[in-house]
Amino acid sequence: MPTAVAVTSADLALPAQDERTLPAVVLPDLDRQPLEQAVLSLHALVEQHGHVVVVYSRGAPAAVERRLHTVRSLLESDRIALFRPDLPPLAVAVLARQLRQLASCDLGPGVLASAGRLLTHYLHAGALLGSVARLDRVPVDLKAHARSWLPGSQFAVLAHPEPQLVRLGPGAALKGPEFATRLVHARGQLTSDWVTAGLAPAWNVQGVHEAPLPAESATWWGTGKVVEFCSHLSDLPVLYQLVASVRQSPCHWCGIQVIGDRCVFCSAAPPPAHDLPVPAG
Repeated sequence: MPTAVAVTSADLALPAQDERTLPAVVLPDLDRQPLEQAVLSLHALVEQHGHVVVVYSRGAPAAVERRLHTVRSLLESDRIALFRPDLPPLAVAVLARQLRQLASCDLGPGVLASAGRLLTHYLHAGALLGSVARLDRVPVDLKAHARSWLPGSQFAVLAHPEPQLVRLGPGAALKGPEFATRLVHARGQLTSDWVTAGLAPAWNVQGVHEAPLPAESATWWGTGKVVEFCSHLSDLPVLYQLVASVRQSPCHWCGIQVIGDRCVFCSAAPPPAHDLPVPAG
């Protein structure tokens, strides 16, 4: 069975991008259900799929993260990877879908789970906001805070890869990707077509799709007056080539093949240089 990609709420499970995209496993209400039920659910998932990658947002309640770590500890399993990227909720949903696409390929579980960190570099995630008064994810100067109290003010914000904030008006623009992408957006309590009519053409995206706004977005952005967006790579061959071209190496602790400098399953970092074997000769 392919590695399972799980999310902590149904609104992080975006519709399949193509016929090969595997369905997401939704783990809802982890902080509300009995601990025994959560343990049994994840144990059954590991037994069925071999390995599980749980993708969740930094906007999720702290109780959800505590429950995930508790369950993994109780199961004493190194086959559960917890991935909490520093991205807005819609971008987390996009990243989870990319991993679901790759899960259908011949990638080992360690490489698939490690791919999440790699693919974040190719996401451009932000939002159109009606207020930045409570925004703490992107630096906001005093002038922008003052302007956010003016009726009708709107702000275009890029949270990743480089923070940007501009007040919406003639000539307002955000620096976008330098490669071909698609754009997904989600509307909150803000009525504006700037993302589709202004941002999308400026970024030369190859397609625009709408998704439901994740429930955690209002917490992440500090306001419900938001139109969230994320540009991303969508073609499976491109995603696969990006991941497959990176050097793989076995984790020195658990032995699973990974990419990057830290195992996503056992969390082992590379050993100190003086602990590495000395090449002969």
